[in-house]
Amino acid sequence: MKSFAIFFCLIIPFISLQSQTLQSKNYATVGYIKNDGTIQNSSYKTLGYIKEDGKIADSNYQTLGYIKNDGTILDSSYRVMGYLKEDGKMLDSNYRTLGYIKDDGTIQNSNYATIGYAKGIPKKRAVVYFFFFDF
Repeated sequence: MKSFAIFFCLIIPFISLQSQTLQSKNYATVGYIKNDGTIQNSSYKTLGYIKEDGKIADSNYQTLGYIKNDGTILDSSYRVMGYLKEDGKMLDSNYRTLGYIKDDGTIQNSNYATIGYAKGIPKKRAVVYFFFFDF
């Protein structure tokens, strides 16, 4: 029994720190973002990567785009795709509102309807999933 308790006290928190879960509006898991920037679908298949420098790549390490420190989202040719504002508002390249990432991780469309959750995930990582992978 003691070893079972040690497992849950040491291993389970370690596992939960290794990845963060993206959920649909119905709380179904749609993907994961690991601490090293690996982006996976709900079956743990690697879809791509987000690097510390903001580079976004697919599972074959081909560059898909970039997210800059100011929240500007660029495609692989450095054309602006959109913006993540400090308040969590997501805009397209023409400054039309696409949605919102709230401070609590709730993701909403432009009509404020909840489309998913990214609780505990930094907004810049969540927006990468939104723009480059299927949310």
